[in-house]
Amino acid sequence: MKENPASRGVWASVTHATPLKQDAVYDHRAQQAALGIEVHHTDGRTTKSVLVLTPDQVELYAIQFEQLMTKREQVREAGR
Repeated sequence: MKENPASRGVWASVTHATPLKQDAVYDHRAQQAALGIEVHHTDGRTTKSVLVLTPDQVELYAIQFEQLMTKREQVREAGR
């Protein structure tokens, strides 16, 4: 049986992370939001984790996502 490198403490590099298809949650006691993510590794493995954001980060990314959605809509309209 082939040994998993992770069992020896050797992990493949991370290539990217994607959000899980579940709602983000806000913990008012910790004053932070949590979004489930799947972390993708160069060896093809994936692991689940959590992206933790402060309220300021949530606000910043909300603004940036709104800008991205506006740009996407402008490109769609220009392509018609």
